[in-house]
Amino acid sequence: MYYIIYPLLYSISLLPWRVLYFIADGLYGLVYYIFGYRKEVVLKNLLIAFPEKTEAERIRIAKDFYHNFIDTIVETIKLLSTSNETLAKRFTCNFEILNELYDTTDLNVQLECGHFFNWEIINLNAARISKFPFVGVYQPLTNKVMNKIMLDLRKRNGTILVPANDFKNNFHDYVKDRYALGLAADQNPPNPLKAHWVPFFNRLTPFVVGPEKGAKQKNTIVMFGHFYKVKRGYYHTQLELITTTPNAYAEGELTKVYAEHVERAVRLKPANYLWSHRRWKWEYDQEKFGHLVV
Repeated sequence: MYYIIYPLLYSISLLPWRVLYFIADGLYGLVYYIFGYRKEVVLKNLLIAFPEKTEAERIRIAKDFYHNFIDTIVETIKLLSTSNETLAKRFTCNFEILNELYDTTDLNVQLECGHFFNWEIINLNAARISKFPFVGVYQPLTNKVMNKIMLDLRKRNGTILVPANDFKNNFHDYVKDRYALGLAADQNPPNPLKAHWVPFFNRLTPFVVGPEKGAKQKNTIVMFGHFYKVKRGYYHTQLELITTTPNAYAEGELTKVYAEHVERAVRLKPANYLWSHRRWKWEYDQEKFGHLVV
């Protein structure tokens, strides 16, 4: 099946960008107006995040989000045949801040971000530019064919990929040297009783403890990356140093700082965030979770 699906997707990727975006516009109409993919979740999330906005303003953000979401899918297919030279023309970043750390310290880096668009383009460019070997954590896809296609794409420029279920106990089986670990750390925790509850869009929200715990255990430099679309097919990443001394922070404080960075980035570019995932799946309960509040 791989030898049927991959050539088909590769052939589609050879279409010009403008043709693919024309297709994306058609898909947007189907996904938003006909199928309404997770529209209820998206609008509920936007109401929680932006209660001060009018319904019309939130719907506009939702529509722009769906455009970005579909563009990400189409652009990911396009990446199957896109050269690094083309990627370089469509991407800017202050990567000198990361590469300078490689030259001036012997520490590793934990690069934290949110679920912004388009993470596949960012991954390929980060691996291409970074002096640090770039490491990503991935959730294996159920479909073995698509899993292989995505793994091959993501590893193309040398990204070291670690399966999520191997990350906690077997990280160093994959990574033997220095590294910059990219983490989208804004996913819902599987257990809210093992989380840091921090303010996020004016309500207490659980965040996974792993990134903070890992940064402290490994004494890694912590950075934040905000990446976003400049115009269709063109992206920028802004890196910001959070700390070179993670153990100087009290329990939960690094998580709180991270949540503040994500919220600030989302407020700047509201349609650039993955609103289709249930960010506020868990409701805060003082009796159950009060001791976990940072």
